[in-house]
Amino acid sequence: MSSLLPSTERTLLARVARAQRDGRCPSLVAGVVRDGALAWSVGRGAVEEPHADVQYRLGSISKTVCAITVLRLRDEGLLDLDDPLEKHVPGTPLGDRTLTQLLSHTAGATSESPGSWWERTPGGGLDDLGLAGEHRVLPGGRRFHYSNLGFGLLGELVARVRGRAWEDVARDEVLLPLGMRRTTPRPEGRAAQGYAVHPWSDEVLAEPEHHAGVMAAAGQLWSTAEDLARLGAFLLGDPGDVLSPATVEEMTIPAGVDFSGPTWSSYGLGVQVQRHEDRTLVGHGGSMPGFLAGLWADREEGTAALALANVTSGLDGALPARLLTDLRAAEPTVVEAWSPAPSPVPAELLGPWYWGPSPYVLRAVPGGLLHLGGLGRPGRSSRFRPREDGTWVGLDGYFAGETLRLDPVSLSLATFVFTRTPYDPAAPVPGGVDARGWFMP
Repeated sequence: MSSLLPSTERTLLARVARAQRDGRCPSLVAGVVRDGALAWSVGRGAVEEPHADVQYRLGSISKTVCAITVLRLRDEGLLDLDDPLEKHVPGTPLGDRTLTQLLSHTAGATSESPGSWWERTPGGGLDDLGLAGEHRVLPGGRRFHYSNLGFGLLGELVARVRGRAWEDVARDEVLLPLGMRRTTPRPEGRAAQGYAVHPWSDEVLAEPEHHAGVMAAAGQLWSTAEDLARLGAFLLGDPGDVLSPATVEEMTIPAGVDFSGPTWSSYGLGVQVQRHEDRTLVGHGGSMPGFLAGLWADREEGTAALALANVTSGLDGALPARLLTDLRAAEPTVVEAWSPAPSPVPAELLGPWYWGPSPYVLRAVPGGLLHLGGLGRPGRSSRFRPREDGTWVGLDGYFAGETLRLDPVSLSLATFVFTRTPYDPAAPVPGGVDARGWFMP
């Protein structure tokens, strides 16, 4: 049942109706997620009766599920993201590329698997691909290059580590724990037929459906709006017992930047990260013959939006982002009231500090974190979370991953020393401080 105002429903319906008509979609289901659940959904179409429990093929949104299975193995200590592929899947020409590079599309792997068009023909096992040196098209880590093959290899990795098919691991460790019971490798129950629409007429052509074999992790899954909303809630910070919130946040940190489009876009670990208007959205788009899909989450606003259509091309890929814009304008999120909280460090450590003559400020921020940033002028800034040994580790910005050490006289951070006054002679300033102190030349 919708929890939106009737006026908001009307605005969203108008947006979806226009997208279905202009995109010539045989059917289209769209919805928004708020407060951890599908708050509103609608179906439009004349060819079929779409609704929130009809399955559509997700295409590359399957990559997000694949990444979750890989990160579960990492969190269990069964692998490291710096591991080369060869350690877990030996014998490929991409063996020296790391798991991080594969997850972020920076491994330099060819965009598609060799052989027939994998999206339209049944697939076999890894040996059937016939991988060769030519499928290394760029140096590892050099640039973003979207690779379906890379995620096929990641699915194979999960299968070998777990000793079971990737889709079985995904079902038991991700989909069912998240309550996504209508998300399956092949269509089950009520499912939409995929269509191509003729470019010069309004006739349709049925598209084929098959199992992609070793490439399944790149685009195999089918799902419903209800289930996809649950994945949206996952991206918004409700991962259940599948991953820790910290690992979900790790997924959303950009690694590879896609500079081919007109707007800012990047890729984390199995999720796309894009700038839409003044918001940063995380999620994924998907396409397979006969289907287009999209799921985008605004983690700051706590909302997500999705779209599922049974058409090969035509749907506005920005529809979910535009729905989020409409929702934010009509019913902006009311944030929690501020309330006092204890400082995670003694108060005397907070306030102004100086890196050389440049002023910075250390402050406590929600979540038991610290933030160090420029004071009154631009400067490098990062958030830090505590470690058990009393040090702090950078979460983002210039000092991500770096260790911050606090004492009343100085802050030590990645060889930088911050002092209470500019070049405080009582602090261990590298190179020392001129004995004359500050003077007029």
